[in-house]
Amino acid sequence: MRDARWTDIPLLTALEQRLFPHDAWAEATWWAELANRPRRSYVVEESAEGVAGYAGVDLGGEVADVMTLAVAPSARGRGLGRRLLEELVARAHADGAAHVELEVRADNAPARALYERGGFALLRTRARYYQPGDVDAHIMRLSLEGAAP
Repeated sequence: MRDARWTDIPLLTALEQRLFPHDAWAEATWWAELANRPRRSYVVEESAEGVAGYAGVDLGGEVADVMTLAVAPSARGRGLGRRLLEELVARAHADGAAHVELEVRADNAPARALYERGGFALLRTRARYYQPGDVDAHIMRLSLEGAAP
């Protein structure tokens, strides 16, 4: 696992479009996200096929926000999502955050299970947040207060 680089943007964009066809980040969004360092921190896991997974966190103070987390279909089932999430949480903790928050589609059971196993709890629901489809967003939070680094 390593920090994302500018040269990763075409691969990140392509994987994003495969995984999230209705709301994929465009190349310009990736450029803006990577330009916002050190507040935004992105990691990439490589594989022989290219990018196996990626994740990012906004280190904005007391509450860090998971911006994205994705694993290529060919890399699923091997704990990569858990490792990516753990890396984001570790970065948030090192930055002094007291909490980590994220939003996840209510209909994305595998992602919700990953976050629950990682200690995140449902904070609230935003009704019909994801469009198209009127899918609710679950806002989840992990407390880092008292956690060991």
